[in-house]
Parts: sequence; C-alpha cells; structure tokens
Amino acid sequence: MSDNIHIKLPDGSVKEVAKGTTALDIANSISPRLADAALAAKVSNNGNQAGEGARSTLIDLTRPLEKDTDLQILTDKNPEALEVYRHSSAHLLAAAVLELFPETKLGHGPATESGFFYDFYRPAPFTPEDLEKIEKKMQELVQQNLPYAREFLPREEGLQKFKGEGDFMKCHFIEQFTKPDEKISIYKTGKFLDFCRGPHIPSTGKIKAFKLLNIAGAYWLGDEKNPQLQRIYGTSFFSKKDLDQYLNQIEEAKKRDHRVLGKQLDLFSIQELAGPGLIFWHPKGGIIRKEMEDWMRNQYLKRGYSLVYTPHVMRKQLWQTSGHEGHYAQNMFDTMELDDAEYRLKPMNCPGHILIYKDSLKSYRDLPVRLGELGTVYRYERSGVMHGLLRVRGFTQDDAHIFCTPEQIEKEMADCVEFARDTLHDFGFDKFQTELSTWDPSQGTSFVGSEAQWKLATTSLENVLNGLGIEFTTVPGEGAFYGPKIDIKLVDAIGRLWQLSTVQFDFNLPARFGLEYVAEDGTRKQPVMVHRALYGSVERFFGVLIEHYAGAFPVWLSPVQAVMIPIAERHVEYANKVAAQLKAAGVRVEVDGRNEKMNAKIREHALQKVPFLLVVGDKEAEAAKVNVRTRGKEKTEDMLTAEFVQRISKLIAEKSPGM
Repeated sequence: MSDNIHIKLPDGSVKEVAKGTTALDIANSISPRLADAALAAKVSNNGNQAGEGARSTLIDLTRPLEKDTDLQILTDKNPEALEVYRHSSAHLLAAAVLELFPETKLGHGPATESGFFYDFYRPAPFTPEDLEKIEKKMQELVQQNLPYAREFLPREEGLQKFKGEGDFMKCHFIEQFTKPDEKISIYKTGKFLDFCRGPHIPSTGKIKAFKLLNIAGAYWLGDEKNPQLQRIYGTSFFSKKDLDQYLNQIEEAKKRDHRVLGKQLDLFSIQELAGPGLIFWHPKGGIIRKEMEDWMRNQYLKRGYSLVYTPHVMRKQLWQTSGHEGHYAQNMFDTMELDDAEYRLKPMNCPGHILIYKDSLKSYRDLPVRLGELGTVYRYERSGVMHGLLRVRGFTQDDAHIFCTPEQIEKEMADCVEFARDTLHDFGFDKFQTELSTWDPSQGTSFVGSEAQWKLATTSLENVLNGLGIEFTTVPGEGAFYGPKIDIKLVDAIGRLWQLSTVQFDFNLPARFGLEYVAEDGTRKQPVMVHRALYGSVERFFGVLIEHYAGAFPVWLSPVQAVMIPIAERHVEYANKVAAQLKAAGVRVEVDGRNEKMNAKIREHALQKVPFLLVVGDKEAEAAKVNVRTRGKEKTEDMLTAEFVQRISKLIAEKSPGM
C-alpha cells in the first residue's frame, strides 16, 4: 500500500505527496510568496463515496493531510479566509484579556458576519478604559508574532486542567461537544490555551487591522438564571483601509438608528408598562404601515392570491400536529388553560392556512391555491436579543402559503422570487444577495423528511435560481427543519446586508395534516407547499426602511407629504385653499398656521423630514402659486399650485424613490 496521496489543486493539476504533508508544505512547493500570504486551507472530497456529495472543510495550514483530497490555499483574496482570520482575532482578544486580567474565566469567541466577540466571566465590569488597554495589549501580541499552535490532550486531562483553573464554561463545552474516549483540540496563543476545533491562521502577526467596539451583557447559555457574562465585540479586516471604511459605516449607522429616528419622528414606541418587544405604532408610523400593507394586499390580488385571516390563538393540539410543539416550543409562549383545552399564541401562520385549504377537497384544476395574510404572530424572544423593531416578540408577517402540484412547484417558486425582487425594488432597494439554504446531514441538526425529498426540493430551488439568472451562494445546514429555502438579503444605502425575504419549500406539513387533492386520474395525491414572506415582518421591514432612508422616506411613504407655511396670519386662508386642492388629489398635507416665525416653522418641519414645504405669502396668493422648498435641496422654486399638485401626485402614483 502506497504511503503517497494525491492532492488536486484548483487549476486541475494533481500533486503526489507523502502522507502527512501539510497545506503549508504544498504552498511552499508552489511559491514561497503564496506560502507567506497563506492564511488557511480548504479541503474537499469529490463525493465519490456511495451516497456522499462533495463536502468542504477549512483547516489549519499545518494540519497533516492523510488522504486524497482537493486542496485550495486561502489568502486574503478569499472571503472564507476572513472568518478564520476573525476567529483568530477573537483568540487574540482573549489572550490579551488574560494577560491583563488573569482572574477572568472564558466563554467562547466566534467570528460573526461583521467581526468577532468573546464572552468573559469577571466580577468587576470592564470599562471603556479597559478596552483601550486590551487593544494596546493585542497590538503587542501581534508584534510578538505568536503562533496559533494546535495540541491534542486526552479528554479527562483537558477537563481536569480547566476545572483546576475554574473555567466552568470550557468544561461545559468539552463535556457537551466531545466523547469520553476522544482527544480534545487545544489551541495555544502565548499564555492563552483554549478548547477549540479551529481552524486558525498561522500566527498573530498576520492580523493587520482590528478594533474593539463595545461591551455588552450576555447570560451564560442565554439563560437569565445563569451568571451574566461580559461580551466584548470587535472587528478585524485584512487591511486598515477596509477597517476604516467599516468604522465609517458604523458612524453612519448610528445616525440612522431606527430607535433614535423613531422617537425623533414620532413613528413608534416600546412601552415599559406593556413589556419589551411589543411595538406601539404612533399615528405617523401607522400611516407608513398602512401604505406598506395596502401595497402588499394590492399585489396579492394582482398576482392571484386570496386574502385570508386566521386566529391569534389556537389549540395546543394543532401545534402538536404541525410539529411546532416538538421543534419550536422553546420559541413559543406558554400554554393558556381554557375550559375546553390548552391554547397557544401562534408563532406562525402556516397551520391556519393549512386548515383553510383542508376545509374543502380540492381538484387539480383548483391548484395552485395561494393564500395570503398579514398575520400577527408571537414568539418568545429572550430579553437579551430584542432590538427595537428588528427583533421583537409580537410582529406581523406578510405571510403566504401556496399549495400546488409537483409539476407547478418550480413556476410558483420562480414567481415568488420575482415577487420578492419587485417588492425590494418598489421600496427603493436595487441591490441584493441570494442564498440557498440546504440540509447538511453531517451537522446532526434536526431535520424532517428523507434525503431523497431534500435532494428533489433543493434541485428544484437551484433550477429556479439558475432559470432566473440569479447568482446565489449555497449554505449547507441552514435550511428550515421542514425543507430548503431561498433567502434574499437586501443591501441598504450604506452597504449593510439585511435578511428579509424568504421563500421556503415544505414537504413536511402537507404530510402531517394529510393534505390532498384529486388528480386528473381521479386518485388522491398530496400537494406541495411553499412558505413565502417578502417583508419578513412589517416591523423589521419598517425598521430597515427607517435606516435605509435615514427617516427621509420617499414621498409616497412619508406620513406628511407637504406642509403649508403661511408667512403671516392673513395668508392662512390661501394656505387652506391650496391644502384643500392637495387633499382632493390624495396628498397628506398639513397647514401650520401657528403664530410663529416662518423660519422657525421651516426648521421644525425640515427636522421632521417632510418632503415639501410650501411657503405662501401675498405674492403667491396673487399669482396662484406656491414657493416650494424640496427636502435636500437648497434652492426654492416658485410654481403654479396646479403644477405642484400634478408633480407630487405623479411622485406618489409612481411610488418614486426620488424627489
């Protein structure tokens, strides 16, 4: 038996090397420059084992290669390397904290989409001054170019080590994620040792640009009964230029914070007496919500959906049938005992729509059946994760469910994706990214359905995206428990990604509820079901709209579209006359007839981000004109009233994002 293995490189070439050769060895054999730039490696099989598809794994450059594999050396040109880089940045943070505050106990420190964090247990709170000291110490450790060295210890030895040091969180991770007879993976960075599966970049000296951002609280294991930890957030990038760009984006995001603007513009509130995560829509926010809901309901009817409404509470038995009681109970509010049964607040609308479908037997001629609802649902979000409008306990989904034949599924899915793109476009979003989330059996996550069903469903979604010419990224293991899904992430005005629209395949619920239709040959068959939410939720979409537009909504969405500002009291009558013309054209207009200085009134309404301020005095009244101050423009315009009415009416009718 040969001691050599075959390594296939991205250019298709194959290298025959000895077992135990590392990715770094191979990088050096290609080019010392590549070896110097290398941060990690990706290995993958080619799916040649029975029933096995191709799988990729990120590894350390120094891990020995023991079998034939495809190999890619990752540098700062590869997005996947950034996740490894940020994970190593989290270890750098922990190493610095331990050097400065050795009494600290360690939680975990993953990479995130925008950076990294590490959880610490320490009785004394970290201060902003501490962050400066930690960041300085991190820079020192970078200069020392310490290796991220991997070691393996017997499980019991590792447990005893961490127990002896009082690291209760590390002991929990070892007990939870390793087996009694296996060796555990430890990474050493200077004096810092961490139970971690990696991978990591070669050394601290590879980290070029980082910044600690803030400190937050987090309960151990997300349970309020457990000790409270201190979570330090940071970010890192391959270059200072990218870091500076991100930090500028953070500053811009602060100016756009929907919680601040929501109060400033009087759009919504969260009332302490009522409870966290529950949104009160104020009159101005209510107008925008009405516009959003009217737009969606009109689209439902235009695109062949039927409008339905379902109850907010339903019997626990229903949720047992749907499987939510087993798969989703931790996110549901506790049961309510009534005289006839136990009830639950609904976390999702789908079982209600299923009952409507099932109420009468459908023929293949009736399909597809498309049921749409703006339905309010309730989910028990932990107090630490709620965030303004973006993460709440009660929210309204623009929820629709489509019941169709297997032959109709790809067209229905394609229509849903196009509907999602139209939704984003009409609300002013022109850039988005698409992900296909699938099942990854290797992750051991709880999924329902057979491998054949998942393969068929995933292939259908791939066909849809390819047929529409949409580039997408496949994300294994992120599918819903009942089927794969397409997630469309919009890109906002300052380049941030937001997860809103989703289209999901479901072969689980039709089987659980015994759904049927009469096929052309007279037999009973099971329909296929599609879940589809395009706003995601009205609340979350509204929060994103506030931040995208920085509160300066397009005219059609603005709660007040124009304000009449008479120069003196004698001009109020003319202002009211113009306002009546605007109202007759469907414009939301107010007259500010207060006995205040004109400039003060202009400043006040400008701060409220009203699109048009119409100043009227003697000159305007005599000529049947208005002096138009357009939001965002310095110069004013004199315009015939009839001309302005036509202009603003056109902007509203066309739902134009501009002015």
